[in-house]
Amino acid sequence: MKIGPTEIEDTFAEAFTMRYTKIIITAMNQRWLETAVAEFCGYGTSVIGCDAEVGLESWIDESKTIDGRPGASVMLFGFSKDAVQKAAFNRVGQCLMTCPTTAVFNGLTVVEAEPPAGAAEKDTAKKEDTAIEQIPLGKHLRFFGDGFQKSKIIGEDRFWRIPVMDGEFIVEDSIGVTKGVAGGNFLILSTDQTTGLTAAEKAIDEIAKLSNVITPFPGGVVRSGSKVGSRYPTLRASTSHTFCPTLRGRVESKLPESVGCVYEIVIDGTNFDSVAEATRVGIKAAAGEGVISISAGNYGGKLGKHHFYLTELFEKTSDIQPT
Repeated sequence: MKIGPTEIEDTFAEAFTMRYTKIIITAMNQRWLETAVAEFCGYGTSVIGCDAEVGLESWIDESKTIDGRPGASVMLFGFSKDAVQKAAFNRVGQCLMTCPTTAVFNGLTVVEAEPPAGAAEKDTAKKEDTAIEQIPLGKHLRFFGDGFQKSKIIGEDRFWRIPVMDGEFIVEDSIGVTKGVAGGNFLILSTDQTTGLTAAEKAIDEIAKLSNVITPFPGGVVRSGSKVGSRYPTLRASTSHTFCPTLRGRVESKLPESVGCVYEIVIDGTNFDSVAEATRVGIKAAAGEGVISISAGNYGGKLGKHHFYLTELFEKTSDIQPT
C-alpha cells in the first residue's frame, strides 16, 4: 500500500491506557502565554524518565476563555490519577504561579468525556472509561497565600485568589482526570536527515490542527526511539537499535540500504479515535518524495491494548494505491 511514492507498511502501532488532565492557561498577552506553556510543558516528553507527558492541545481565542484573555489548552498524561495529580500540582506551582499574569482553569468537562454518540446506555465499561474524577489543584496551592488567600464560588466551581507580587494568581480549586490513550506512534523512514525532518515537520503541523491530541516530544518529533529493556540491568529502555542507520551491518537491521534517517511521531489523546485520526493525518502529510516508507513501533501486542493498524487507517480513503 502506498501514498504517492511512500510505502505504508502493513504493521501496527501499540498504545496503552493512561490518565490525563486538561488545563486552560490564560495570560495578559501572547508573549506571556507562550512563556507559560513552554515552562509548563518542559521536561514532559516520556514517562520513561519524566513525571508526565505534556503538550499543547490548542491556542484559545480570548473570546472563548473564562477571563477574556488569550488562552491555551494543555494536556498532561500519567500512569495513574495520583501521578497526574502530583505532576499537575508541581508544574502549576513551579511554572505557572511563578509566571507573570497567568491564571489556571479546569479544561476537562463532563461533556468532553462522554462516550461517543450512539453508545449504549447500558455499556458500563464505556462509562467507566470516560468517567471524570476530581483532583485538587488550587485547593492545595492556596496555602502559598499564607492565610491571605481568598476563594470565590461561581456556579458550582470554586476559584482561589492567591496574592502574589503582581496582583493575584487565580486558580481553580480542582481539575478533572480521566482515562486516555498514550503512545500512539508512526515512524518516518527517509533517505536522509533533511528529508526526514521536513516530512516530520509537515506531519506535526497537520496534527496540531486537531483537537484532543498532543505530541509531547521536542517539536513533536523523536529521534531517540526506544525499545523495552537493555543489556544494562538498571535501564528500563534503550535505543531502538534495529532502526538506527549507523548500526546497519552490525545488528539485524529493519532498515533497507536506501534509508539514512528515521524519525518517530508519538501521539497521546483523549480516546482511540482521536489518536487514530491524528495518526492518519500525520502519515498522509509525511508521505512524499524521499520518504521510503512509514512504519510503527509495537511489542507484539504485549505492552498496550490499543492497536493502530496503519493500512486500516486508510481503507476508506482515496489517499492510497496498492503496491
